[in-house]
Amino acid sequence: MIKLIEKVTNEKALENAVERYRKHGIILPTFAQQKNPELIPEKIKNELKNIGLWDFNPLNLFRITWKNEPKEFGGLFGKPNYIELPTEITGVDARIVLLVGKYFPTGAHKVGAAYGCLAPRITTGEFDPSFHKAVWPSTGNYCRGGAFDSKLMDTEAIAILPEEMSRERFDWLKNEAQATVIATPGSESNVKEIYDKCWELRRTRDDVVIFNQFDEFGNSVWHYNITGNAIEEVYNLLKTEKSNLSAYVSATGSAGTIAAGDYLKTLTPNMKIVASEALQCPTILRNGFGAHRIEGIGDKHIPWIHNTKNTDVVTAIDDEDPMRLLRLFNEPEGHKYLKSQGVSQEIIDELPLLGISSIGNLLSAIKTAKYFEMTSDDIIVTVATDSSDMYKSRIKELEEERGKYNELQAAKDFEKCIFGQQTDNMKELGYQDRKAVHNLKYYTWIEQQAKDSEDLSQLWYDRDIWNKIFNQVHRWDELINEFNERTGVLKKYLNS
Repeated sequence: MIKLIEKVTNEKALENAVERYRKHGIILPTFAQQKNPELIPEKIKNELKNIGLWDFNPLNLFRITWKNEPKEFGGLFGKPNYIELPTEITGVDARIVLLVGKYFPTGAHKVGAAYGCLAPRITTGEFDPSFHKAVWPSTGNYCRGGAFDSKLMDTEAIAILPEEMSRERFDWLKNEAQATVIATPGSESNVKEIYDKCWELRRTRDDVVIFNQFDEFGNSVWHYNITGNAIEEVYNLLKTEKSNLSAYVSATGSAGTIAAGDYLKTLTPNMKIVASEALQCPTILRNGFGAHRIEGIGDKHIPWIHNTKNTDVVTAIDDEDPMRLLRLFNEPEGHKYLKSQGVSQEIIDELPLLGISSIGNLLSAIKTAKYFEMTSDDIIVTVATDSSDMYKSRIKELEEERGKYNELQAAKDFEKCIFGQQTDNMKELGYQDRKAVHNLKYYTWIEQQAKDSEDLSQLWYDRDIWNKIFNQVHRWDELINEFNERTGVLKKYLNS
């Protein structure tokens, strides 16, 4: 049966964590506080005014939220960070809105998913920070988020990621987070090689805990509760009397971010959850395989934590399109061309908020709007998981490969990669289609990763299991409150 994290399993390990956090002054924020920072004690907010967004300070655990002020130092909290892209950019009437991940610590929302995996294990004694090392297998930002959280939560991190990922990731992990870094063969698509390294660590070391984002429900639980709620707030800010929350688009990736759609369906059952993947590796669309350049979305298997019953549509994006648009959205000549086409300077200034996978999400939103013939009454929400800051080396590589960017190339990229998006390479999923996608989990998780086939069946046939999984967060907050009470660190921040 699927195991929920709901009680203390190792009192000795828990006491070790309590003593360690008492000594180093570490407080664990609740998930309720990450969803609603207004609940954070005022004294903590006052100290945050003197702390940078990326600083390795334990109080920055309270900045794991979509609601950070968009500034690099001393900001507090406000509404969720988002941008709405106008028709001049998207070419469709539907309103396309992106949550912005740049203003998380580390510059990407994966720092939240990692917290959703690590914090419950610490508060139940399943992870002893005085003994265990946290292993973060990833194709991108998740191991960055895990390394950041680990350092703030006073434990050692081991990051595993493909050797062909962007240089920015490796440099930060080694030089800033001081994590142990293991580079596995291949690129974005080589997930199995990461899993193989995890098994090697399991066999040879007893001091590691593997936080595999593809099978850790803490990942999807965090997004269901925190990202889902942020999207609800943004929708309520933008809607008119005629508006419909018509679709939520997310790269499949580890199936964490897409779980926000499960929450949104509790509000609007008829909305579409759209899974976006790379055409060069169309795992859901065609049971396919391959390699691609949309960094951070992982593929060639179905994550254990993906509730495929709720996935309505799959789209596939040619990875050439996000790469070309990365230049259009960031090069001066690209900005000049966009301005000549009537795009406001305000919107142009915001386009660097979109990293490569964020652009892929945007293109899938455009395809969705066209496929369902959506109007200005329809709102599509997606996620800018990270920004172009993570891909400066990629922009430089593209210049070296293709030459200086110019307005003619900008015109070609705008017309082909955005306005030229069609409704090909996408599919509506019926009941049997979704079951077929779910069944693909067998080959990765039962045959290779030692999961139980009965658990696989439970995830499909048990009508209440996903609701139980996603709502563990309420019990986790109780455990966090009990943990903070035992350390005594929080007390000095509470108003008298």
